[in-house]
Amino acid sequence: MLSSMPLVISAISLILVIGALVDIITRQDTQVKHMPKIVWVLLVVFLPLIGSVLWFSLGREYERSNGDRPRIPVQVSRRPRDTPGRPVATPTARVRSTEEQLADLEREIEFHEKQARIERLQRDVEERRKPD
Repeated sequence: MLSSMPLVISAISLILVIGALVDIITRQDTQVKHMPKIVWVLLVVFLPLIGSVLWFSLGREYERSNGDRPRIPVQVSRRPRDTPGRPVATPTARVRSTEEQLADLEREIEFHEKQARIERLQRDVEERRKPD
Protein backbone atom coordinates (compact mmCIF):
# COMPACT_ATOMS: atom_id res chain seq x y z
CA MET A 1 0.00 0.00 0.00
CA LEU A 2 2.72 2.49 0.95
CA SER A 3 4.85 1.62 -2.08
CA SER A 4 2.07 2.63 -4.48
CA MET A 5 1.48 5.99 -2.78
CA PRO A 6 4.27 7.86 -4.66
CA LEU A 7 2.92 6.45 -7.92
CA VAL A 8 -0.58 7.76 -7.15
CA ILE A 9 0.76 11.21 -6.18
CA SER A 10 2.84 11.34 -9.36
CA ALA A 11 -0.15 10.36 -11.50
CA ILE A 12 -2.35 13.00 -9.85
CA SER A 13 0.37 15.65 -10.35
CA LEU A 14 0.77 14.67 -14.01
CA ILE A 15 -2.98 14.85 -14.61
CA LEU A 16 -3.11 18.25 -12.88
CA VAL A 17 -0.26 19.63 -15.02
CA ILE A 18 -1.71 18.29 -18.27
CA GLY A 19 -5.14 19.64 -17.35
CA ALA A 20 -3.68 23.06 -16.54
CA LEU A 21 -1.70 23.20 -19.80
CA VAL A 22 -4.71 22.19 -21.90
CA ASP A 23 -6.90 24.69 -20.07
CA ILE A 24 -4.40 27.53 -20.56
CA ILE A 25 -3.92 26.80 -24.25
CA THR A 26 -7.63 26.49 -25.04
CA ARG A 27 -8.65 29.68 -23.20
CA GLN A 28 -9.09 32.95 -25.05
CA ASP A 29 -6.76 35.78 -24.06
CA THR A 30 -9.68 37.62 -22.44
CA GLN A 31 -10.24 34.69 -20.07
CA VAL A 32 -6.68 34.74 -18.69
CA LYS A 33 -5.96 36.93 -15.68
CA HIS A 34 -2.82 38.61 -14.32
CA MET A 35 -0.27 37.37 -16.92
CA PRO A 36 -0.14 36.48 -20.63
CA LYS A 37 -0.88 32.89 -21.59
CA ILE A 38 2.72 32.11 -22.53
CA VAL A 39 3.90 33.10 -19.03
CA TRP A 40 1.30 30.79 -17.48
CA VAL A 41 2.44 27.93 -19.73
CA LEU A 42 6.08 28.50 -18.75
CA LEU A 43 5.15 28.67 -15.07
CA VAL A 44 3.28 25.35 -15.27
CA VAL A 45 6.10 23.70 -17.24
CA PHE A 46 8.94 24.83 -14.95
CA LEU A 47 7.04 24.68 -11.63
CA PRO A 48 4.45 21.99 -12.36
CA LEU A 49 2.63 21.60 -9.05
CA ILE A 50 2.84 25.23 -7.91
CA GLY A 51 2.12 26.58 -11.41
CA SER A 52 -0.94 24.37 -11.85
CA VAL A 53 -2.38 25.30 -8.47
CA LEU A 54 -1.75 29.00 -9.16
CA TRP A 55 -3.37 28.72 -12.60
CA PHE A 56 -6.57 27.17 -11.29
CA SER A 57 -6.75 29.51 -8.30
CA LEU A 58 -5.60 32.85 -9.78
CA GLY A 59 -4.99 32.77 -13.51
CA ARG A 60 -8.22 31.54 -15.03
CA GLU A 61 -11.46 33.45 -15.46
CA TYR A 62 -14.35 31.33 -14.17
CA GLU A 63 -17.79 31.72 -15.67
CA ARG A 64 -20.40 33.12 -13.36
CA SER A 65 -23.83 31.73 -12.73
CA ASN A 66 -26.83 33.81 -13.84
CA GLY A 67 -27.32 35.30 -10.39
CA ASP A 68 -23.70 36.46 -10.23
CA ARG A 69 -23.67 38.06 -13.69
CA PRO A 70 -21.81 41.37 -13.59
CA ARG A 71 -23.66 44.44 -14.72
CA ILE A 72 -22.63 45.56 -18.19
CA PRO A 73 -23.24 49.24 -18.87
CA VAL A 74 -25.61 49.79 -21.77
CA GLN A 75 -24.52 52.39 -24.28
CA VAL A 76 -27.19 54.81 -25.40
CA SER A 77 -27.10 55.62 -29.08
CA ARG A 78 -27.69 59.23 -30.08
CA ARG A 79 -27.93 58.31 -33.75
CA PRO A 80 -31.20 57.87 -35.62
CA ARG A 81 -32.32 54.25 -35.86
CA ASP A 82 -31.98 54.16 -39.65
CA THR A 83 -28.29 55.04 -39.45
CA PRO A 84 -26.13 52.07 -40.42
CA GLY A 85 -23.31 51.08 -38.15
CA ARG A 86 -23.00 49.17 -34.97
CA PRO A 87 -26.14 48.18 -33.11
CA VAL A 88 -26.89 49.63 -29.71
CA ALA A 89 -25.11 47.56 -27.06
CA THR A 90 -27.23 45.27 -24.96
CA PRO A 91 -26.22 43.50 -21.75
CA THR A 92 -25.53 40.33 -23.76
CA ALA A 93 -23.41 42.05 -26.43
CA ARG A 94 -19.89 40.68 -26.86
CA VAL A 95 -16.76 42.78 -26.67
CA ARG A 96 -15.79 43.95 -30.16
CA SER A 97 -12.26 44.16 -31.45
CA THR A 98 -10.59 47.41 -32.47
CA GLU A 99 -10.74 46.35 -36.13
CA GLU A 100 -14.51 45.85 -35.89
CA GLN A 101 -14.95 49.23 -34.24
CA LEU A 102 -12.85 50.94 -36.94
CA ALA A 103 -14.83 49.21 -39.69
CA ASP A 104 -18.07 50.42 -38.10
CA LEU A 105 -16.73 53.97 -37.91
CA GLU A 106 -15.69 53.86 -41.56
CA ARG A 107 -19.19 52.69 -42.55
CA GLU A 108 -20.72 55.49 -40.48
CA ILE A 109 -18.44 58.09 -42.10
CA GLU A 110 -19.38 56.77 -45.56
CA PHE A 111 -23.06 56.99 -44.67
CA HIS A 112 -22.79 60.61 -43.55
CA GLU A 113 -20.72 61.55 -46.60
CA LYS A 114 -23.39 60.05 -48.85
CA GLN A 115 -26.11 61.88 -46.95
CA ALA A 116 -24.24 65.19 -47.38
CA ARG A 117 -23.77 64.50 -51.12
CA ILE A 118 -27.49 63.73 -51.51
CA GLU A 119 -28.38 67.00 -49.76
CA ARG A 120 -26.00 68.96 -52.04
CA LEU A 121 -27.50 67.32 -55.14
CA GLN A 122 -31.03 68.10 -53.95
CA ARG A 123 -30.08 71.77 -53.42
CA ASP A 124 -28.55 71.87 -56.92
CA VAL A 125 -31.73 70.42 -58.43
CA GLU A 126 -33.89 72.94 -56.55
CA GLU A 127 -31.70 75.82 -57.74
CA ARG A 128 -31.94 74.68 -61.36
CA ARG A 129 -35.72 74.46 -61.14
CA LYS A 130 -36.06 78.04 -59.90
CA PRO A 131 -37.08 80.49 -62.61
CA ASP A 132 -34.46 83.14 -63.37
